[in-house]
Amino acid sequence: MSEVTVRELRNHGGDVIDRVAKGERVIITRAGKPVAELRPLASARVSAEVLLDRWRNVPVIDLERLREDLDSVVNPAL
Repeated sequence: MSEVTVRELRNHGGDVIDRVAKGERVIITRAGKPVAELRPLASARVSAEVLLDRWRNVPVIDLERLREDLDSVVNPAL
């Protein structure tokens, strides 16, 4: 995470926003003290390629072991 002064933000706002749009988080400082943070918004859309890549990396769930774990912490009488 980088820091940018209010003056730099005012004079080079477009450049700072471009950096944020590329994924960088930027702290805005005034008189050397942090006053704000600029961060990219979460993207609402994910490409099919990214979804498939994520799907390939999902761990296999052992349902029997999951049931045992749940039974060990939850009262089965509920």
